[in-house]
Amino acid sequence: MKRENIIQTKSFDFALVIIKLYTQLVEEKEYVISKQLLRCGTSIGSNVEEALAGYSRKDFLCKMSISSKEARETRYWLRLLKHSELTQVNLDSILEDINQIINILTSIVKTTQHSNS
Repeated sequence: MKRENIIQTKSFDFALVIIKLYTQLVEEKEYVISKQLLRCGTSIGSNVEEALAGYSRKDFLCKMSISSKEARETRYWLRLLKHSELTQVNLDSILEDINQIINILTSIVKTTQHSNS
């Protein structure tokens, strides 16, 4: 029986939230930040998937590092969206989610780097 991979699950679920947010933002006629969010917010999970299929520890680390960078970019756009007040959507829970994802990815990257030393 396969164990649940927490970052795989969280990043997939987060991508679904980002897709819904993107749809709401487009309905509100916000096109620039919404497109950035869609790209980086869904990229987190796709890079996690690639990492899990990595052919080496180095490949795994590279993809998880990219995923971590995408997560941080996502947080940037979410914070910008929140503080610019371009939308009435409450972004607090989405920001909490991305912070959790960043923490998990940071831990994975650091642990993998140290086990390579």
